[in-house]
Amino acid sequence: MSLSTSRRLALLTGASLALLAGCGSSSDPADGKSTPARVAVVASTNVYGDIARRIGGDRIDVTSVISDPDQDPHSYEASPQNQLALSRAKVVIENGGGYDDFVDHMLKGGHDDSAEVINAVDVSGRAAPQDGELNEHVWYDFPTVAKVADRISTALAEADPGDAAAFAKNTAAFKAKLEPLEAREAQIKKAHGGDGVAITEPVPLYMIEASGLVNRTPAQFSEAIEEGDDVSPRVLQKSLALLSGKKVKALVCNEQTSGPQTEKAEAAAKAAGIPVVPVTETLPKGTDYLGWMTANLDALASALAR
Repeated sequence: MSLSTSRRLALLTGASLALLAGCGSSSDPADGKSTPARVAVVASTNVYGDIARRIGGDRIDVTSVISDPDQDPHSYEASPQNQLALSRAKVVIENGGGYDDFVDHMLKGGHDDSAEVINAVDVSGRAAPQDGELNEHVWYDFPTVAKVADRISTALAEADPGDAAAFAKNTAAFKAKLEPLEAREAQIKKAHGGDGVAITEPVPLYMIEASGLVNRTPAQFSEAIEEGDDVSPRVLQKSLALLSGKKVKALVCNEQTSGPQTEKAEAAAKAAGIPVVPVTETLPKGTDYLGWMTANLDALASALAR
């Protein structure tokens, strides 16, 4: 038997009201008690989205704007769905440093003014070196990630005071799991400190430096690749000579971006028998932050040991 028009409208209206009510609290039909709604969190990439989940658990809802490895945060244009999610967020996590400017553009377009905005670069305290550029890829810097985790915990506790203890406990557990990663860097430094490596982009530099390795790539090469610019013939030749002359132990390349110059670098490395270590900017599918970074360090150590 079909529903009358008035009946359908009544059901739709009731459903809409229920959805709106869900934005504030939910009711357990078993005991009639009202429970707080989960905290809405928006992260610029799935890297920060995963870290937030480690801290918030099932007490938060996370939207990661960029979760596809093929998407480039530098040139990403947010969708209306992203803007809607941001307008409802209580906590917003961005990398900053010019990496994910689309978040700032979205914030200007309207969001909940009470939302806490966490900028990872600002939290890191890192700044551009004299006569150099800031390396904004701070999620490869474990001390910064620990600081960001603390800030996320604080922001979630402010949005949901009743679960503050759970957030603090989860944060402590997450930070404890960062310690083996830093210990792994220390092991690499002890075994290979001072060894030279080449890179295609600055993405993994914090990990490389913490591992005691020396980046021998001309800055003009990696910066041009990162910005999508052409590399001058002189700089390209100098960069390739590092590989053909076996002056480095490994080539660490960002596999999410490629072009003629990076392909030449990889070909030169392989021809010289130099290991190529691929890294990415966002989480590979089917992994989490801790597993991802563990795999990166294992790959780096294995390459250096050859």
